[in-house]
Amino acid sequence: METTLVSKENNQAELIMDFTADEFVEAIDKVYKKTRKNFVINGFRKGKAPRKIIEARYGQGIFFEDAINDLFSANYPQALRDNDLEVISDPQVDFSSIEEGKPLKMTIKVGLFPIVEVKDYKGISVEQLNVKVEDSEIEERIEQMRKSHARVETVERPAENGDTVKLDYKGTIDGQEFSGGSADDMDLKLGSNTFIPGFEDGLVGVSAGEEKDVTVTFPDDYQAKDLAGKDAVFHCVVKEVSHEELPELTDDFVADVTEFDTVDEMKKDMRETMESDKADANKEEAKADLIEKLVEANDVDVPAVMIEDEVTNDINEMDQQMRYQGLSFDQYLNILGKTMDEVKNEIRPDSEKKVVRRILLRSVAEAENIEVSDEDVDNEFERLSKQYGLKPEDIRKSIGENNMNFVKNDIKVNKAIDFLYDNADVKFVDEKTPAEEAKADEAEEADEKSAKAEKKHAKTEAPSVD
Repeated sequence: METTLVSKENNQAELIMDFTADEFVEAIDKVYKKTRKNFVINGFRKGKAPRKIIEARYGQGIFFEDAINDLFSANYPQALRDNDLEVISDPQVDFSSIEEGKPLKMTIKVGLFPIVEVKDYKGISVEQLNVKVEDSEIEERIEQMRKSHARVETVERPAENGDTVKLDYKGTIDGQEFSGGSADDMDLKLGSNTFIPGFEDGLVGVSAGEEKDVTVTFPDDYQAKDLAGKDAVFHCVVKEVSHEELPELTDDFVADVTEFDTVDEMKKDMRETMESDKADANKEEAKADLIEKLVEANDVDVPAVMIEDEVTNDINEMDQQMRYQGLSFDQYLNILGKTMDEVKNEIRPDSEKKVVRRILLRSVAEAENIEVSDEDVDNEFERLSKQYGLKPEDIRKSIGENNMNFVKNDIKVNKAIDFLYDNADVKFVDEKTPAEEAKADEAEEADEKSAKAEKKHAKTEAPSVD
């Protein structure tokens, strides 16, 4: 098979795949051998009829379509790789005259990933927060470490805030039990605000072996609408009260649970690590702001097929997330009270924005002749191996050579982002200006809405706040 790239312009490509007469005959014969068991011809055992007999009965071209499909499927991906073509649409294929014993020519037209002219991508002004690590942050991390090594001890005294009580409870409204309002052997940390307001406060002062009725009012915005705003009485039987005993912060404790010998050494390392982490996070936030400003400065005519593909990808990701929560996507739609088309229309603007970002960044990479080396690819597989705990060669094998361009394009996009940052007007500030802060708040609000949407549909017990 020989491939010829006829043209590549205006995000369209035309190429020709030429197959010799022998290649076409071989493909036909393979199809015959693979499918002959499906033909029943009088005078021959099933699957034993000669090819010429089958062709005489059903027509000479009976095997042509499958043979052509096999040739196309086996050779089209390689033709794209050989000509460095990244397609975004199904190919349109025209054929020369199809006749056994003669060469076969396939003329293919296909849409390509769009590369556009990007405006004003150098010197973008962006603010980046200076790194500040407060003493309180160090103390908070140390407190978390102490809690992770705390001893839980049963206490023979009334429960206090911070204690954990093990209890059975049964809730009623107007004397009637309600769904999800009962539990046995529930561990509840008082003061954690895990349950609805008033429930935990009502158990302060109760000792093991005691019973108490706790009266509460469900919030008006409670997720179970049949309970919202109603008064409920929970009959509680406290079985045990326990308390976390935190270890004292000493050099001996630090030496026992860390690689450091003293508290001061550990604090110094904590500060350095937190400063490094914050510096990385602040830089990534600045890069994200750069990309958003690049999008604002450029209008991109996005091919509809790319938007629909991205919508499909986003729906598939949502489907996976729902499955992790034990829901099918149909159940999720039922909870929302929406159709699939309605959800697609809601997410389409964000999906389109993702495509715009990708087009602009790839176009910057093209304009700046950003290349991806073998070393870049090796480094990416090393990074992925650390992230997923797998060997680099196993990840490479699972991705496959046919999909290696996706890896290279991801690397190219990241290198383009680094280029934007290296050529930006980065201003280091202690606080962002109101305009920049407003943008950050909008992004944070969008993230919170997304998180709440997922949390809203998680399974919860009745007294839970969430």
